[in-house]
Amino acid sequence: MTDTPMETAQKRKLKADLIVIGGGSGGLSAAAGAAMLGLNVILYERAEMGGDCLNYGCVPSKALLTTAKYAQTAREGAKYGVTTSDPVVDWEKVKAHVQHAIDTIAPVDSQERFEGLGVTVIREHACFKDAKTIESATTEATARRIIVSTGSVAFIPPIPGLNETPYITNETVFSLPEQPKHLVILGAGPIGLEMAQAFKRLGSDVTVIEMGKALGRSDPDHAKIAIDALQEEGVSILEGHKAVKVSGTAGNVSVETESEQGTKTISGTHLLVAVGRRAVMDGLNLEAGNVDYDARGVQVSDKLRSVSNPRVWALGDVAGKGQFTHLAGWHASVFTRRAFFKQNSKASDLPLPAVTYVAPEVAQVGLTEAEAREQYGDSVTTSSFPFHENDRAIAEGKTLGEAKLIIRKGKILGASVVGEGAGDIIQIVGYGMSNKQGVQSLTNFISPYPTRAEVVKRAASAHFTPTVFGKASRTLVGLLQRIP
Repeated sequence: MTDTPMETAQKRKLKADLIVIGGGSGGLSAAAGAAMLGLNVILYERAEMGGDCLNYGCVPSKALLTTAKYAQTAREGAKYGVTTSDPVVDWEKVKAHVQHAIDTIAPVDSQERFEGLGVTVIREHACFKDAKTIESATTEATARRIIVSTGSVAFIPPIPGLNETPYITNETVFSLPEQPKHLVILGAGPIGLEMAQAFKRLGSDVTVIEMGKALGRSDPDHAKIAIDALQEEGVSILEGHKAVKVSGTAGNVSVETESEQGTKTISGTHLLVAVGRRAVMDGLNLEAGNVDYDARGVQVSDKLRSVSNPRVWALGDVAGKGQFTHLAGWHASVFTRRAFFKQNSKASDLPLPAVTYVAPEVAQVGLTEAEAREQYGDSVTTSSFPFHENDRAIAEGKTLGEAKLIIRKGKILGASVVGEGAGDIIQIVGYGMSNKQGVQSLTNFISPYPTRAEVVKRAASAHFTPTVFGKASRTLVGLLQRIP
């Protein structure tokens, strides 16, 4: 990763306690924490404050999914006794809602707010000049600690013809001048399927092409529940189809695929590339900074410190340990605890949750059942409870789903939840795991009735049913009843 050195004439010479490169979730959290502790902080951001999550990812995607949910609610009203006409989608108003969500949150991440905290914000591209110096077009700065938190961008696969064919990514899909008539999506991961369901509910035809399994990192049984639901809504999902050629012009694109069934060509008006993400390291001149890296990102230890330059830390996507906004926030916490309070926090200290926000949602924390069995074999057990036996789910007519706990010797190794509100429900298990509580703790609280989150308590209780109501217990209770 070589770069042309920036011109150094007449540059401002700066010195700080902390330099942060990247104004996304991890970088902003770390910068804010350091500034509030009275430290001198310099923050470099060449693009939009707030990073990918605010401007092109989490926030706009959830806003779009919300508009799509309202459209789908109108279609489903008849089964609840409320008949409405087919929804009419105004794409400009949909985009306005998405932009409103971004604009409402933006002040929290704004340059003005961080300057108010005392952070020196420089809206320029920054890179390493040497192992302790960061330079931009107008500045040259040194600091005791340097954070790289440059995030990630959509990975563009080397498919023949793709570079010559118009395509969109998460950075452009929310600002399309017109709603796609037929959206073709490469990739059936969380981003691909969230956009697939959103656009289908808004009235677009949607075809998803996936070379492997859709939601391949989720619990297979729970992934299937969600995938079946999307297909019932009319989303076409082609698993085991490898895209081998792309062609077309604006408004008319085609993807040629190969599968066990042979070759197939899918045509549409728009092509969305959502096959994964890559860490942003372009132009950082990491070699000059003696910062080792690989395809996943900056090489760091579990302490998030560079393995080759102890002055440098990496947070968030570019640290190569997962690509989630909430993980970047946790990384900022680990950095703050270690760098400023000399605590022994590590990136792996807490179980990592992940949610795919389709309907029904698919949520995961800790190990999947397959991962647990690979590590621990037959000592792993599971305990589940279905949504169709949950009274709140029954009352709302949202009975599709299940909570599953992954257990070994009373310890919670992980959990998966699929169903309405799964992303909220999984937090109960995540809290228990983070605080080293066993599965029994999930039975020892009063859950308000009726709530969907009761499924966690019921799944935990089901684990103990054979013991509590088994032969030994019945014998014991019989003996105890003889005591006056």
